[in-house]
Amino acid sequence: MTRPAHLPRLDQDDDEPYAGAGDGRYFNRELSWLAFNRRVMEEACNPAHPLLERLRFLSISGSNLDEVFMVRVAGLKGQQKQDVDRRSADGLTAGQQLSAIIAEADRLMDSQQAVWGDLRVLLDDAGLNVLRRDEIDAEAEEWLETHFREQIFPVLTPQALDPAHPFPFIPNKGISVIFDLVRVSDDEPIRELVMLPLAMARFIRLPGDADRYVAVESVLKRFAPLLFPGYVVHGAATFRVLRDSDVEIEEEAEDLVRYFANAIKRRRRGRVIRLELETGMPDALAAVLKEELGAEGAIITESGNLLGINDLDAIVDADRPDLKFPPFTPRVPERIREFGGDCFAAIRAKDIVVHHPYETFDVVLAFLKQAAADPDVVAIKQTLYRAGKQPAVINALIAAAESGKSVTAVVELKARFDEEQNIVWASALERAGVQVVYGFIDWKTHAKVSLVVRREGTGFRTYCHFGTGNYHPVTAKIYTDLSFFTADPKIGSDAAQMFNYINGYVEPVAMTTVSLSPRDLRPKLVALIDAEIANARGGAPAAIWAKMNSLVDPSVIEKLYEASEAGVAIDLIIRGICCLKPGVPGLSSNIRVKSIVGRFLEHSRIWAFGNGDALPNDGARLFISSADWMPRNFDRRVEYMLPIENRTVHDQILDQVMVANLLDTEQSWDLQPDGSYVREEPGDKPFNLHRYFMTNPSLSGRGAAQEVRVPVLSLRRGR
Repeated sequence: MTRPAHLPRLDQDDDEPYAGAGDGRYFNRELSWLAFNRRVMEEACNPAHPLLERLRFLSISGSNLDEVFMVRVAGLKGQQKQDVDRRSADGLTAGQQLSAIIAEADRLMDSQQAVWGDLRVLLDDAGLNVLRRDEIDAEAEEWLETHFREQIFPVLTPQALDPAHPFPFIPNKGISVIFDLVRVSDDEPIRELVMLPLAMARFIRLPGDADRYVAVESVLKRFAPLLFPGYVVHGAATFRVLRDSDVEIEEEAEDLVRYFANAIKRRRRGRVIRLELETGMPDALAAVLKEELGAEGAIITESGNLLGINDLDAIVDADRPDLKFPPFTPRVPERIREFGGDCFAAIRAKDIVVHHPYETFDVVLAFLKQAAADPDVVAIKQTLYRAGKQPAVINALIAAAESGKSVTAVVELKARFDEEQNIVWASALERAGVQVVYGFIDWKTHAKVSLVVRREGTGFRTYCHFGTGNYHPVTAKIYTDLSFFTADPKIGSDAAQMFNYINGYVEPVAMTTVSLSPRDLRPKLVALIDAEIANARGGAPAAIWAKMNSLVDPSVIEKLYEASEAGVAIDLIIRGICCLKPGVPGLSSNIRVKSIVGRFLEHSRIWAFGNGDALPNDGARLFISSADWMPRNFDRRVEYMLPIENRTVHDQILDQVMVANLLDTEQSWDLQPDGSYVREEPGDKPFNLHRYFMTNPSLSGRGAAQEVRVPVLSLRRGR
């Protein structure tokens, strides 16, 4: 489906050209992302976390760094290859950005390896051992040899590297070992390559009560003589490949499903972006790999420790509860309990907000399941961006369609790295009779909305769910997000117009509550900031509190700079990328930016504007959204911004969620004017946002709110 004709095609890059580019007003987007990943890695050094949780943070930082190369570096290299004359908002060419990214990524990788070395020692002390080749004792050797013969040897396929044997394809993230051998019979040298199947476990757990693991490549090297009888092993080195994993959309694609199915296959064979080598690999051998992999322009790195830090997540799964966070069971919201689990009755009585993961995502599933089973429900409309591999949401929609209801699912095929799973779900939904649409070719449908139409009395009532996060049962346990349920007819009408816009290009008219990108979300946001500027210039209290994942958009940043220097007090909670420079005299002296990194991934988008009042809850205008403040969210995605006007829900979100984020000291990092992040000092009264919500009542009561509700001036620490 193409875009409506009246709307222009916009560039795919997040760094839109801007008149102020290069004048020192912005941080670089890519370097800001790497700075976030360093904060994630730093949590692996945090002694407040249990050991395996520290290892989890290290693994996540490895996975994040892989994605930087597979997507962002790949994109910049593509620009460079095509001689695209484009500068980032901070004024750097693609080549300049690549140089800076590679230098910082190398430093980050060195830090990851050092942290892994430290954690390995601590894990040894805790009785969880990841053994090196020279640490394998005789008993383990005997068991490993049997395991190698029976479980590993049958699935390996050594390949000679000579003119008669073409170099094999190495898959993305694939780990391989290259051997230099000499044949005993005639002293003939030969080179062999062994690829480790992606489905093979990276670490092998040794039998017994002790928690002992060994990397599979270490086992392969140790028992290479069994794989190569009649040869002497003179050397062996491990390497790993990262490939370009972005998928570009062609406007002329006639069948989007078929296009993406083919694009996923092409992605697996994308050009090599990064080649990771085990330290000590001879230069001649590295040169052979570069040539055979077509990696002359790839980024080459070396590591003497562990390639593929992200694979340590397998060790995190060890059965050692003493080395993990205490288990946490989400609560069922009080309002749902009051109505005996009847979601529709609870929503009819009053709007509801659910705070994940502290309150269970099962409420969202129950809403859809109840809609599927209710004979009075006549229609369900649902967006699906990332639904994961668990079929709960899909099954509810299938059940609804099979019971005769009209069900529409907007499945986003362009959700990066979830394209393949989304194709599977789309096929299953279509077979059940669900009307499946794929939105726009140029834009992603990123809004998270469910709409249920129910026959009640002589008419129909519309129930809506708006989420700041995905309909993904797994990530809902570790991402902090908000679910808002309402039966407000104005919101229901706007949601219906949104679905008509996505499904049939029917232009929304007279939307009274919801703002949508790429139509009017940015202008509405700018108008809200302008209102605070007017308040400040008129002598009234003026403040902005905003929480999101990323802040990149130059036009919004410029408007925030203007607000700051007009006297608006601005507190931003930006988990990841932030291109705005805070605390710069004459530019952003009234802006404070913090990032929260802890047990849960901060994901909710909450925006509040003081509206001329001195306290954050007295008359402040509050919004939730699916969007970050990035060009792609404003210009190339269907996103929503929803005002929260119900007083109870308004106070629950602002008094509790937003204020608690601002008060957190134990998991917070403050962004400095030079781009560095400094961990906040806990102080005399340390406050841990995640612990607070895990141990306090749900958002339905005022008691918890009163514990953290404070005047706005006390929120502005250090001003």
